[in-house]
Amino acid sequence: MWIKYLLLSVFGVGAGVGLAGGFFALLIALGIISRFAHQTQTGSYLWLYEMAVAAGGVFGTMWYLYGWHIPIGEAGLGIYGTAAGVFVGAWAMALTEIIDTIPIFMRRIYLKKGLVMIVWSLAIGHTAGSLLHIFLWG
Repeated sequence: MWIKYLLLSVFGVGAGVGLAGGFFALLIALGIISRFAHQTQTGSYLWLYEMAVAAGGVFGTMWYLYGWHIPIGEAGLGIYGTAAGVFVGAWAMALTEIIDTIPIFMRRIYLKKGLVMIVWSLAIGHTAGSLLHIFLWG
């Protein structure tokens, strides 16, 4: 019986390490961390960015597995949500930039003007949908 638990533990840890390694490799390949450091002109603190991302991965996993709760209130939840949204948005934009989605899309639909309006429309629609979900159905 204990062999079953030992094998499950080994496979679980191995799968977690593989998944985390793949995620962090994707972050590095997309250049999100180095782009943040470049945009904020804090390249000398790049190691701090990398350590923060690694620590966030470890602590996020621990909070999920052990069900830890942090009493930060609604204001803290808003700050966390904003930070998480900025991170996910930067990740999505980096991925879009890497695979050249926007230029290919613009060529296929023969778009010459109006890209700014399209981006604003997407952002406003996404925000409106999120607010409807939160306040009406959340």
